[in-house]
Amino acid sequence: MVHYIIVITLLALGLAPHCLSSKTVGGGYLYPQFYDHSCPKAQEIVRNVVAKAVAKEPRMAASLLRLHFHDCFVKGCDASVLLDSSGSIISEKRSNPNRNSARGFEVIDEIKAVMEKECPHTVSCADIMALAARDSTVLTGGPSWEVPLGRRDARGASLSGSNNNIPAPNNTFQTILTKFKLQGLDIVDLVALS
Repeated sequence: MVHYIIVITLLALGLAPHCLSSKTVGGGYLYPQFYDHSCPKAQEIVRNVVAKAVAKEPRMAASLLRLHFHDCFVKGCDASVLLDSSGSIISEKRSNPNRNSARGFEVIDEIKAVMEKECPHTVSCADIMALAARDSTVLTGGPSWEVPLGRRDARGASLSGSNNNIPAPNNTFQTILTKFKLQGLDIVDLVALS
């Protein structure tokens, strides 16, 4: 169990630079109190659903953190990894690093369903993913951090971005390190998130 907590902590610390970005892809600013008036129970809802999921399956904590990491590496932390294929969208779920590997979608779906009942059309899936990554880390004994909120959800996905930017299981060490460096991360982050 101690080894598991150490791994989750290292993963969380490696992902922190992406989670703490103060500007969104669309140019708006992020701040932790973003939903204080429009959906005051947002963080509590995420925490409760994540706690239930992690209690049922402890590995889900790492899966939620990894899902967020895979989302952030493609087009920023915009929940594009959640989009299914339809029309002009080819889902990032089909990419080599995600296929038969990415997990936790059902937890995010459950959080979103509860959130929509409490505050319809208010909380973005991108923010739900960021909060779920933090809460799953805390629930397994890892560190906590303040999550800036106000992200906008993606309207498209990038299969090529997912294939090219997320480290794949068959990538060489040098390729993986290069992919991390392109995200502004270093070898310490690579070790933490690998």
